[in-house]
Amino acid sequence: MTEWNTDELMAADKQFVWHPFTNMRDWCAPEHEPLVLIEGRGALLRDSRGREYIDGNSSIWTNIHGHNHPHINAAIRRQLDRVAHTSFLGSTNPAAIDLAHAIVDLFPENSLSRAFFSDDGSTGIEVALRIAGQYWRLRNSRKHQFVAFKSGYHGDTAGAASLGAAVMFDFGFGHWNFPAIEVPDVTALEDLSPAQVAKTAAVVMEPLIQGAGGMRLWPSGTLRAVREWCDRTDTLLIVDEVMTGFGRTGRMFAIEHEAITPDILILAKGLTGGYLPLAITLVTEKLFSVFDSSVAEGKALAYGHSYTGNALACAAAKASLDIFEKERVLEALQPKIEHLASALAGFADLPGVVEVRQCGFIAGIELREAQDAAEVCLQARGRGLLTRPIREVIVLMPPLCITIQQLTRAVEAILESIKEVCGPQKR
Repeated sequence: MTEWNTDELMAADKQFVWHPFTNMRDWCAPEHEPLVLIEGRGALLRDSRGREYIDGNSSIWTNIHGHNHPHINAAIRRQLDRVAHTSFLGSTNPAAIDLAHAIVDLFPENSLSRAFFSDDGSTGIEVALRIAGQYWRLRNSRKHQFVAFKSGYHGDTAGAASLGAAVMFDFGFGHWNFPAIEVPDVTALEDLSPAQVAKTAAVVMEPLIQGAGGMRLWPSGTLRAVREWCDRTDTLLIVDEVMTGFGRTGRMFAIEHEAITPDILILAKGLTGGYLPLAITLVTEKLFSVFDSSVAEGKALAYGHSYTGNALACAAAKASLDIFEKERVLEALQPKIEHLASALAGFADLPGVVEVRQCGFIAGIELREAQDAAEVCLQARGRGLLTRPIREVIVLMPPLCITIQQLTRAVEAILESIKEVCGPQKR
């Protein structure tokens, strides 16, 4: 076993590293002890001091089958023995071809038939917006505006952030690459003026549940209603399954719950089982067929990244899909979803709790105060559970492989932490 010098690691981190969404002044304070994670097995993580934790947020919603899964490990090693990466501009590779074929086969025939590779959820959305905008230009349409939903979150790159993140996190920039308007719900979508509808290229939404907006559930039938509105108005529907894809809602994809097919679908996070960065933007043949000539003529998609179609990431993603079938993951998940619901049943009566929301294997516990949610997560860490709040919402979204016993421990860690932070003695 490797011996880690935690004090040296923490000092070097504070001197050289800049962390995302982090108050770095607090992080670098002498009294703050960063958590140095060095090992993982299944749903468990271990830090450099030997302490063990349940991975309660799937390493920021990415891990599906657990850490160090032997099938994914072996697939990456096999690919590594061949080649780690080759350009996807002007060449291709078997791992990317196999993955694209396997992903397309998960959807109804003649629906989402083309896979465009990128690096993460933000870039997957970014290319979706570019495809939609260029599609309408190639059809000589003046549709160029996007509609997103209030509290939606689709990433931090400039185009993706124009759909909501810029407002949510107060970035302070006044101009983004894509013109977008926000609506709160389907009623507001229906109330758009004919002039606004005529300019709308696509509606973008997270299906069933909004993630970074606070784990907010859509009323049943919302996704289907948006699909029908798009059909009536000749508007594209872009569905962001970056968080909800790969079993999180109890089915492989959230769109299956309301039996709709979007024009564009984005997959990322759990795509590689939580191993490597990779995203896929899926489109229909109808959209793809319009891009029928060269970049010079403006009829090819001029977008791509250096690591597009990365063979190691594609090999990991294909192995993750294999596990769903071999281990009957979705079937095994159903009793865990029921157990989670049962375990959370009494939380709404706890001091400080506003609401408990669950969608499949995703749970959000909303407290009255954001500082209480942060403190609860810190206390839960002391009880062997790692998770992060979204402002006032505590998130529980463990790997699908978590055992019932581990799930019980995770819920109990949150329960006891809420009692400690928000109990009568605190009010």
